[in-house]
Amino acid sequence: MTKKQLAVPAGSFGFDPRESTHHFVAQIPRGAAGNIDISEHFSWDEENGSGDVSYGSRADGQIRVVLPRLKWDMIADPVRAHFALRLRHMGLRSGAWHAGQNLLRRELGKELVLLAWAIEDADPALIPTALANWSGLSPEERWWLYTQTAAATGHGLADRGRGWRKAVRYAITENPVTSRPIDEAVVPAYFRLASAGPMFIDTPDEPIAMDSGFSEEVEDPAPSVD
Repeated sequence: MTKKQLAVPAGSFGFDPRESTHHFVAQIPRGAAGNIDISEHFSWDEENGSGDVSYGSRADGQIRVVLPRLKWDMIADPVRAHFALRLRHMGLRSGAWHAGQNLLRRELGKELVLLAWAIEDADPALIPTALANWSGLSPEERWWLYTQTAAATGHGLADRGRGWRKAVRYAITENPVTSRPIDEAVVPAYFRLASAGPMFIDTPDEPIAMDSGFSEEVEDPAPSVD
């Protein structure tokens, strides 16, 4: 089978290896228990697909987040509906979650991981707030936050609850962004300052003081590695 003939599994969220091999995989176990693992992949093999997930330091297949089933179930339908609308606007077929590997095009994968980072250690009662705030961010703002966070504390297990990951949680679960003026960017200034200076110092799990936002334009996200 040639790359042109390669068929993407039905139900994927816009991933097409002929367009880009950079994608994400949400691994959903069968049944009502078990964690959901989300990994980032830069290659695609015609016979073996995404390849193995890495729980170590290898970049290709890196595990980005492990989300408890309870929290996944709280975001799965709203995220699916949001992504379906985006994909339809792009002229692509909608995806659907199913047990096993769920493939996502790279930009949607980044956005899903950002939301999962925000809620991985949050009280489940804050998840509706996180969904509202995440929805209030533009795609470009989500990509910017993902890029910055992944570069500093992007390992799914080793970096959990540290630095940018902790700041993302407080920004998205507690910092209201849905009532902002339509032309006002909402990525907190705290993140902008941090990106230009020393990285966050790990501290005990205490609330981080967050700015309400900034009015400058959001930087273009770093180029994707395909």
